[in-house]
Amino acid sequence: MRHQFPNLNVIEHPLIQHKLTQMRNESTGTEQFRRLVREVGQMLAYEVTRDLPTQDVTIRTPLAEIAAPMISGKQQCIVSILRAGNGMLDGMLELLPAAHVGHIGLYRDPTTLEPVEYYFKVPKDIADRMVIVCDPMLATGNSAVAAINRLKECGVTVVKLVCLLAAPEGVRAMLERHPDVTVTVAALDERLNDHGYIVPGLGDAGDRIFGTR
Repeated sequence: MRHQFPNLNVIEHPLIQHKLTQMRNESTGTEQFRRLVREVGQMLAYEVTRDLPTQDVTIRTPLAEIAAPMISGKQQCIVSILRAGNGMLDGMLELLPAAHVGHIGLYRDPTTLEPVEYYFKVPKDIADRMVIVCDPMLATGNSAVAAINRLKECGVTVVKLVCLLAAPEGVRAMLERHPDVTVTVAALDERLNDHGYIVPGLGDAGDRIFGTR
């Protein structure tokens, strides 16, 4: 199914899949679930930054002077879709400690399933940065689409979306509205249920991260 989506990257690394299985397990407690989300977020950040630009700089090793690559350009900006995105944010910042951070607060109207914005704070120069948007679940896709709409209104031109899980409906909605956005996930699940939850999924990521289920 994923071959229907040219901009979708499903990361099938055994460590990621192992940790994802632990997250899916309903018996996994809050402390362990939170740690797993952080760890998988860090691993996905590694995957999504494979194409960062580099330039050679001259350094001296204990044995010789060499030209060696270092990341060039402005530091990235990681944008967390509140509240569940914060569970992935900490892991990403461990890998990209100099990244700037933005937050977009969205909640899903339980009747219409449409996103409602209640908070938006991003760096002033975000238009000059590569932006990584993190949100554990790409379900209907409505929240992610709304978040990226707002970022593009700020002049952002390079956006990557990183999620733990996605449903085909969400990926389709995202790529129809934003075909230039790369979507990186740990798994593409089967479908959405009547309440807009991913099946088989892992439940409500925010509730399980923060112990509010």
